[in-house]
Formats: sequence, C-alpha cells, structure tokens
Amino acid sequence: MESQTAKDYSPNIESGNKGGGKKNIFKFLGPALITSALVLGPGSLTLSSTIGSLFGNQLVWILIVTVIFMMIYTEMSTRIGIASKISFIQVINQKWGKWGALLIGIGAFLVTASFQAGNSIGIGVAASAIVGGAPAFWVAAFTVAGALLLFSKDFYNILEKLMIGLVALMLVSFLVTVFLAKPSIGSIAGGLVPSIPSGSLGLIIGLTATCFSIVGASYQSYLVQEKGWTREIVKDGMKESYLGIFLLGFISLLVMIAAAAVLKPAGIQINSVADMGLALEPLYGTWATTIFMFGLFGAAFSSLMGNATIGGAMISDSIGIGSKLKDKKVKLAIIAVMLFGSIIAIIFGGAPLNLIIFAQAITIVAVPFIAIALLVVANDEEIMGDLKNTLFKNIIAIAGLIVLLLLAFNNVKNIFL
Repeated sequence: MESQTAKDYSPNIESGNKGGGKKNIFKFLGPALITSALVLGPGSLTLSSTIGSLFGNQLVWILIVTVIFMMIYTEMSTRIGIASKISFIQVINQKWGKWGALLIGIGAFLVTASFQAGNSIGIGVAASAIVGGAPAFWVAAFTVAGALLLFSKDFYNILEKLMIGLVALMLVSFLVTVFLAKPSIGSIAGGLVPSIPSGSLGLIIGLTATCFSIVGASYQSYLVQEKGWTREIVKDGMKESYLGIFLLGFISLLVMIAAAAVLKPAGIQINSVADMGLALEPLYGTWATTIFMFGLFGAAFSSLMGNATIGGAMISDSIGIGSKLKDKKVKLAIIAVMLFGSIIAIIFGGAPLNLIIFAQAITIVAVPFIAIALLVVANDEEIMGDLKNTLFKNIIAIAGLIVLLLLAFNNVKNIFL
C-alpha cells in the first residue's frame, strides 16, 4: 500500500473555474444536477407514483428526510473532490489498501449494472408511447446513441448539457401534470407530519433506497474533479450540491402529489410509472399522457447514461486504469454497463427477480461501506484541511448512515431469513 502524502491530497489550484460566493449559482449547475438526474430513474418515479396512488400525500415527509440525507452526502463528496488532488477511490486505496478500493469500485459497478435494465425498459416504453414502434427497438437505438455520445470530443461537457436538458424536460413535464391534477395544498401540508400508514413500510424502504443513492453521491467527487473545481469556489460548489439534489426531491414530489390527486381518488393501482402516464389519458386526453411520457423518457435516458458512467468509471478507477471520462478504457467500461442493461431488458423485458435479489445482496455490504468511507474521508483533516465536516453535518451524516445500515439489515432479512 502506498503511503499517504500531503502532495497526493493537496488541492489542484492550477485549473478550474474561479470565483466567489457572489456569482450566480445557476452558472455553477453541473455536477450535482448530473447526480440528481442519474438518481431520478424510472424506479424512483415508479415508487413515488405508487406511494401517491396508495397513500396520497401522507408520505411526503419521508421524501424530504431522504433528500436531506442525500444533500449532505453529495455535499460531502463535493468537498472531497475539491480538497483532494486524487480520486475518492485512490484516497481509499492509500488509506485502507487495494481491497477497500476494489470493494467500492466493484460494488458501484455491480449495483449500477444490476439496475440498468430498468432504465433501458423505461426508455423503450416512453419512446414507444410518444412516437410508436416496439420498445425493444428504442432500447437498442438509445443504447447505441448513448455509446456514440461517449466518444464525443468532450464527453463531460456533453453529459452536463444533456443532463441539464433532461432535468428541465422532467421538470416541465411533471409541473404540467401537477397543474392538470390540481392537488390539495392542505393535503400536501398534512403530509409533512411524520406518519407510517399501515402497509407502507416496504414502499418507504424502497423510496429511501432509490432517492438516497450513496453510490451516486460518491461519484459527485469525480464530477467535481472533471469540472476542475478548486477551493476558490467551494462555497458555490456546496450551494450547487444542495440545489441539484433539491431538484431531485422536487421532481419526485411532483410525481407523488400528481399520483395522489389523479390515481388515489379513482382507486387506480399501478405497476410502473408508465401506468401513471396512461391513467392521464381518459381525464385529460392523449396530449397529457405524451407530456408525462416525455418526463419519463428524460428520467430513463438520464439514468441510463449516468448509471453507466458511475459504474464504468468507478470500476476502472478501482482496478487502476483511471477514471477520467476522456480515457478509452473508461469509455469501454461504461459501454459494458449500458450493453448489460439493454441486453437484459430486451431478453427478459425487465430486470429478472434473481438479478434484483443479487443487486440487493451487493448493497448489503457495498453501500454502508461507501457511506462510512465518505464520512471518514470528510473528517480527515490531513486530506480535507479546513473543508472537513462540521459537527452539524456529522450528526446528519451519521443519522443517514444508520438509515443505510437499517436498509442493509432489512435486505439481509428478506434475502437470507
């Protein structure tokens, strides 16, 4: 194992954006918006719409709590990316050795690959609903399109602009849906009071696991380094982290309250977020369904690209072949995740039960370990200097870690007991 050196951990102050806290925060939107977009997949939106259809707005509070945890870990990861000259996994390699680095990299790869089929299916269903054609055709077409994007001259900037566009598409689509649904403001306010309705625990666990993505949060440090951010804009970077993840929660909230207003009164049960879109047609016409499907497409394609980028870059970093998005070997690893998801989606029409169980088994070990690693690094004064965690952030981060450990225990119980 290599020894820790101040040189390895020192911040890169030769490149990147410069500025202060007075600059327009929207000029800094990028890394956290990518993180937000990759977390906002068909799975998280399906859970939001299912919760809304069954329990109305009663579980709005759990979405807010989950997003606060995600904000803190994403912001921690931002500071790690700014404070350290080397990547997060290489920091762990120096602190805990290659096995710690491999556990994070392999864990991130397997988790993202296992859930990639759902993103591919979401693209197929949404594109088919908007323009027609077989879902399998669109799965293949957009997988090829995603792979081609990887080989553009400056993939990070392309990815950033694509994610900003897709988040804007989701925001507009679901805002229109909520406007049509005319939800009760009083009911939404009532959902801020914590309660656990009978039969809701499984959905609460699922929503927490999808919206509080520790793998996504950890990749924020890589995105910050791709962007070239330095200590000089750390305050703007922290604000961007909060704003990007706020949008994650806000879009999920829009879907939940739309489902509460449209599906619950009609007693409509859904199996996927696409069902939510189809339920709009009898009430508001085909145009409403089409607008919703644009939002679903945005969620699916952003997650397909983002998930694959995380899995490919972090496995590459853990085995020592680099993590920069311009490296050909990293691009090939990202394409491998894309292909895995699309092939599974085309053959099985979705993620098989065994694959879902396999993904849950991986998260039992990998996800809490990644959270602990982020927390330890964020409190290491040698690495972080004056950017290390405050007591307040540690309290919230530890509470989030306890939630992740409880989720891991629940997975152990479901899979093995």
